[in-house]
Amino acid sequence: MSVHEAITAHTSKQHAHLERFLQLEEARERAIDQAAADCAAGKPFSVEAINAITARINSHAQQGISPTRVYVTEAMIREFVTRNK
Repeated sequence: MSVHEAITAHTSKQHAHLERFLQLEEARERAIDQAAADCAAGKPFSVEAINAITARINSHAQQGISPTRVYVTEAMIREFVTRNK
């Protein structure tokens, strides 16, 4: 394999890794938005879906160049909703 082909393969692998990260990040943001909307409406909410996606993001980050994310608590959602009223 030539140097050019090796660089191209490496770049393609990194791009695919980051594309997957963006998909997971988008899903996490949707889950956060849903929890925040439920909290703001006074409905019961859970951070389980958020943290399940966070675990997948953090696992994915160990295999490449994408960042990790912190786990979310219910208190964090309540604080976010309070600050953004």
